[in-house]
Amino acid sequence: MAKGKDQKINAAQKYHLKKFLENLAKYRGRHTELVTVYVPVGYDLNKIINHIAQEQGTATNIKSKQTQKAVVGALERMIQHLKLFKNTPANGLAVFSGNVSEKEGLEDIQVWSIEPPLPMNQRLYRCDKEFVLEPLKDMLETNEVYGLVVMDRRDATIAVLKGKTIIPLAKTHSEVPGKFKAGGQSAARFARLREGAAKDHFKKVAEYMKEQFLFYDNLKGILLGGPGPTKYDFHDGNYITNEVKKKIIAIRDLGYTDEFGLDELVEKSQDILAEEEIAHEKEIMTKFFNLLAKSSGKAAYGEAHVLELIKMGVVETVLLSDSLENEKIEEFEKEAEKMNTTVEIISTETREGAQLKEMRKVAAILRYEMSG
Repeated sequence: MAKGKDQKINAAQKYHLKKFLENLAKYRGRHTELVTVYVPVGYDLNKIINHIAQEQGTATNIKSKQTQKAVVGALERMIQHLKLFKNTPANGLAVFSGNVSEKEGLEDIQVWSIEPPLPMNQRLYRCDKEFVLEPLKDMLETNEVYGLVVMDRRDATIAVLKGKTIIPLAKTHSEVPGKFKAGGQSAARFARLREGAAKDHFKKVAEYMKEQFLFYDNLKGILLGGPGPTKYDFHDGNYITNEVKKKIIAIRDLGYTDEFGLDELVEKSQDILAEEEIAHEKEIMTKFFNLLAKSSGKAAYGEAHVLELIKMGVVETVLLSDSLENEKIEEFEKEAEKMNTTVEIISTETREGAQLKEMRKVAAILRYEMSG
């Protein structure tokens, strides 16, 4: 039975990681002089420092004096930075260093580090023309888990979509006989046989779905697809248990029922997946606007006002537009943490997010009504 055991990235962690990656993605080295180091969970930092020191010695053999100087300098900055840590952080560490000067011949060696929001299980050392960001980018995707079912009357394939990776879970093949011409009673009997076998196939697929998806903690929804009307017969018939059926968020027409069908189902569901990604934001903003419309005293907005309410300990959830300056977001997060207030970063891509931006970029849902 599949169960989701992944840690979750909250909205604030996702926002900060995304901004961090956007910043690093801008840099390009003239040669392989940008250094990336990933330290996995529990790995001894001293071993990493010793390894980098050895690489520093090797870098002195680089023929280009300019590149040599840049690489040796980047490695030195990284060593000094790593020495600031007493131990490897709980989720590991990602460190980046290099000469980011835009002018030829000038040196501007910078270093950045981040403790990933999820456990880092990869160890990596690389010098390249750009920083290696994929392992961190993947962490932005890991919370998005969807069930996939592609089927017709004869075959079915069940999988999960985790981030951008499709992971097959089960395949089943029915005993529905193929069509052939038959007359009289034999034709009717044959039709009954086909119908009975199809129902058995549907029951089997429904049971697989229950086994795989009912207790999958992080499952955001199920996508169902296949050729012809079969998927609707399956969905509308009394086969799928109600708890599982509630999780079906889209049904799509497909040409295949195998691995190609899984790819096709994901491709044809991009609109739904994009919508689901922002569904939580829309839900929390709708709650805020409803409270505001009722004048219940449980909703507030405005930067200074909300910050004051957070410090008073009356804010349950603070809503911050992603258009707010980084420094301001960090200030709100710091105060929210003291009062056990939930922080939600709201994108400006939705209508509700655009409204929040117009309302001075900060809003709050309060724990109880405030008069006046």
